[in-house]
Amino acid sequence: MNNNFNPQVLNIKTTEQAAVEMKKIECTSAGIAIMKDKAVFKVIKLTDINTKAANILKQTFLSKGGEVAISRHCADLSRDTSDVIIMATLHQYRQAIPVLKMQPWKLKNVAAVLEEILTEKG
Repeated sequence: MNNNFNPQVLNIKTTEQAAVEMKKIECTSAGIAIMKDKAVFKVIKLTDINTKAANILKQTFLSKGGEVAISRHCADLSRDTSDVIIMATLHQYRQAIPVLKMQPWKLKNVAAVLEEILTEKG
């Protein structure tokens, strides 16, 4: 029995690339529309985020299946700001952004920045 399965690592950077790869394996158009944002993973670093906002950012992305790396100083609020690294699929960003727009500590601005980045590079 052959269990090689011809594994390939796909480096998908855009939704267009995702759609092409899914079309190659004969996914339906409806399936591609649903899944293409889930195939693109973006890592975005932001600097000087209020530590309270960084904690909310982390909680928001965790609830959507993403992740946010924050400074250890966010736990005890021993510093005013933290740099953050957001790691999520386009789908997770699109789920998190509306939630961030309702939050304090300039998270509306963070949401706008994320929307702009995703529009430019998504």
